[in-house]
Amino acid sequence: MSGTEKKPASSVAVYLRLLSYVKPYVGLFAISILGFAIFSSTQPMLGYILKFFVDGLSDPNASLFGEAAWVVEHAPWLAELRLLQAVPLLIVVIAVWQGVGSFLGNYFLARVSLGLVHDLRVALFNNLLVLPNGYFDKHNSGHLISRITFNVTMVTGAATDAIKVVIREGMTVIFLFATLLWMNWKLTLVMVAILPVIGLMVTSASKKFRKQSKKIQVAMGDVTHVASETIQGYRVVRSFGGEAYEQQRFLESSAGNTEKQLRMTKTAAVYTPMLQIVIFSAMAVLMFLVLLMRGDASAGDLIAYITLAGMLPKPIRQLSEVSSTVQKGVAGAESIFEQLDEPVEIDGGTLERDKVEGRLEVRNLSFRYPGTDKQVLDGIDFSVEPGQMVALVGRSGSGKSTLAGLIPRFYQHSEGQILLDGAEVQDYRLRNLRRHIALVTQQVTLFNDTVAANIAYGDLAGAPLEDIRAAAESAYADEFIQKMPEGYQTLVGENGVLLSGGQRQRLAIARALLKNAPLLILDEATSALDTESERHIQGALDHVMEGRTTLVIAHRLSTIEKADLILVMDQGRIVERGRHAELLALNGYYSRLHAHQFEDDAPIDEVQP
Repeated sequence: MSGTEKKPASSVAVYLRLLSYVKPYVGLFAISILGFAIFSSTQPMLGYILKFFVDGLSDPNASLFGEAAWVVEHAPWLAELRLLQAVPLLIVVIAVWQGVGSFLGNYFLARVSLGLVHDLRVALFNNLLVLPNGYFDKHNSGHLISRITFNVTMVTGAATDAIKVVIREGMTVIFLFATLLWMNWKLTLVMVAILPVIGLMVTSASKKFRKQSKKIQVAMGDVTHVASETIQGYRVVRSFGGEAYEQQRFLESSAGNTEKQLRMTKTAAVYTPMLQIVIFSAMAVLMFLVLLMRGDASAGDLIAYITLAGMLPKPIRQLSEVSSTVQKGVAGAESIFEQLDEPVEIDGGTLERDKVEGRLEVRNLSFRYPGTDKQVLDGIDFSVEPGQMVALVGRSGSGKSTLAGLIPRFYQHSEGQILLDGAEVQDYRLRNLRRHIALVTQQVTLFNDTVAANIAYGDLAGAPLEDIRAAAESAYADEFIQKMPEGYQTLVGENGVLLSGGQRQRLAIARALLKNAPLLILDEATSALDTESERHIQGALDHVMEGRTTLVIAHRLSTIEKADLILVMDQGRIVERGRHAELLALNGYYSRLHAHQFEDDAPIDEVQP
């Protein structure tokens, strides 16, 4: 097993892959690097100018360039420039130059990084739309949402602050070291000796930061998951008195996240002062050596050297602290790339048809969900002619919904065949296959949009209002839509929260009717309707099913008595098949289901005229 496990990518590999998203912005990135180079070059300038200031204290009228022959020969006006005028002027010029570099670096890097984060977020969301159903079965929505929001925020830090610090402070260190080497290379080598110690400390801290960042992201996903579940199920929470339970659940997940955040803060809080002790110890040794080996250097030279050396700890510390930001970003990028690397929904089909008749054949179909050994479907065989209705009945867990999900290829089957108009469904291109299928399930999904937009959704968007109204009338939804404040332009709320269960179901049926597909799958589509609404819907479906192949899954047998073929399923097998009257005559499994349901419905039937 260990040989097949995928090894986690190194921090460098993940970060380099993250930076590969910068390619579209390489021009802007180059401008930002130039800006930071300008900014960094001013740091040793500001330190070195102290040499002229200190020297000017004893002789303010001294020439800025001294006895430099080249300046005297080629720019005599510069040779006449005195320290009294030059030092203030240089400070202003350097400040302006630094401001230009700061603007170019910060602004253009922000454009790059925000574009990078936007591209990642869009790639992540678009990837969700093509992942197979099995991926959503294994990952809860809270963690998926957290990945798009929180994890991408962590990547923002790595792609903005981290890059800015690495480039700006890194160049500052390079310029300062170069200046110090030029001024006194022997003393500068003393400081270089501490670099391996700093490197070891950074490497050790980076590993801890990355491990802790992963734990923080998982904990944040738990917080999002609990909050999302509670918000979506607030009615169940309140009706069953689950407030205290949900409060405790959220408290534990939030406390766990806080604890992990504190661990990372503690690591950083210990790491930073330790690094400062190392750096300032080196500075102490350096100052001792400066006093010991001052030689014939002027006071200005010594002050400038000490000042420049004193400017080194800040950028070095910032470079070392950026490790935590980078590791957070790497951990976030790692989880993002983990999803982006997931195999997308298989679409190896090449067949595209503008129209199909709706002839459905299932031959020796067997299926088990990936990663499980349980056989969900076993040797399923049946065929349906265009315009016919086939009904699947059986207790929960018998495989009815799984069979319905295999037809539009929400899951890929490997044993047996499913043929639509004589062609295996896996030979169709996915979008083309699903265009021929209309699906209505028990779990209705509506969007926080208008009634019209929810009926005319996706490929149906832009349908004329007359067609939308006709579909709603056929689904017996027009009557309640007309009573709404703004009719078809009324917002339905998140997942149709402003509608009743029956109203939501009728909108879903209207959406399927507007699609006008030759193959209609109704998976418990009338379960949320009251008896009167169900009668209306049944009448509408009788009309709609003319010329369409219809697959109906229902627990309420009264909705399927008119089916051309009823398949009775149990534990993934078809145990009986036939019409309603034929199955009753067998006095078998279907007959017992019917009798049991008749007993449940008897009190209702007694009061009906």
